[in-house]
Amino acid sequence: MLPIEELYVRNKQDVYYYLMSLTHNPTLSEDLLSETFLNAIKSLPNFKGDSTIKTWLFSIARNLWLQNLRKQKPTLEYDDLLELYVTDSFEERYIAKQAITRLQELLLTKDGNMQKVFQMRVDGYSYHEIATKLHISESSARVIDFRIKKWLKATLQEEELI
Repeated sequence: MLPIEELYVRNKQDVYYYLMSLTHNPTLSEDLLSETFLNAIKSLPNFKGDSTIKTWLFSIARNLWLQNLRKQKPTLEYDDLLELYVTDSFEERYIAKQAITRLQELLLTKDGNMQKVFQMRVDGYSYHEIATKLHISESSARVIDFRIKKWLKATLQEEELI
């Protein structure tokens, strides 16, 4: 098997699931998956090895997804990305518009690691990358992410913002 084929076979499913978590659209995810690997093949000589191949592919996929969003909406703000990370359905996104400001205020009350984990997940970092950068275990990164999302959701529900 050629190295390019091996790259595709080993990573296509993970990249597809990652794209599905971003787009919630199987057709768009398939299209972006193809574009991701086309871009990866073109950029392979420039890959420096500062991250894993999978992380590199995820960043290509995330950038393609953002480009796609920008085509649909010329100005994409941080709040839009935060909203997409926290919510799943269109209705939840609409309701979340009102809660974004409060959500950001609540995040400021948490310690630095919790804020960093949340921010890095919004930015599309894997738990492994977060663990490495913050010098914590991967399971700690997952737990922190789970707890902060659970806390944010509960607090916003108590305040009747969602």
